[in-house]
Amino acid sequence: MKIALLGYGKMGKAVEKIALAKNHEIVYKVNLENAMNFMPISLQNVDVAIDFSMPSAAVDNILKCFESRVPIIVGTTGWYDQFDEIKHKCINQEQAMVYSTNFSIGVNIFYKINKILARMMNDHPDYDVMIEEIHHTEKKDYPSGTAISLAKQIIEENKNKKEFKGRLLFNENMPAQSIKPNELLIESRRLGDVTGDHTVKYESLIDEISITHKAKSRYGFAKGALLAAEWIQGKKGIYTMEDILNL
Repeated sequence: MKIALLGYGKMGKAVEKIALAKNHEIVYKVNLENAMNFMPISLQNVDVAIDFSMPSAAVDNILKCFESRVPIIVGTTGWYDQFDEIKHKCINQEQAMVYSTNFSIGVNIFYKINKILARMMNDHPDYDVMIEEIHHTEKKDYPSGTAISLAKQIIEENKNKKEFKGRLLFNENMPAQSIKPNELLIESRRLGDVTGDHTVKYESLIDEISITHKAKSRYGFAKGALLAAEWIQGKKGIYTMEDILNL
């Protein structure tokens, strides 16, 4: 495949390394220096675009791919307030797109476990649930897209939770967050170069149940994104990793 990398930071470079090892070709890269020059015509002779850019750039990148009729894999989060518009255009214009808050195969299995556990715990209201997430200090948005996906799954299954509430922790001594009983707390920390840790915790007066996923490197995300890029070839419509992994 001939691939365009929309965003050439740490994630873009991880995708490049895996793609080249699989004999794919990187034919175009968008970084901070040339982003202003990125136009739909830049994508000529491109089979697929992979976007790990910035929340502020993602929607524009998606629309340029649609205009060029190039399938796009979107790993950027923080733009989902415009998701309905993008979904409508993708379907109506017969374009192809895979989006995910996390392309890691392990995380998508974690999503499945989270949903099953949430369904089981719905019958046990004496357990309260919260989510903890930790990422590197360069991550701009919080809660993470992965944490939001986990929260939405829990809210779908748990009749006692109606919405989530995010909190960014700057240190361990911050006072406890006061939330309503029907709110799901997501605590976010930004530490060093942590790739991404997520924990879902159910706690009662007598015990605690936790499930955790820890990403050891960015290559898990890159591997999943490249898998999506290979899978989307010849398809139309909007998909997630659940479609690709048959979860």
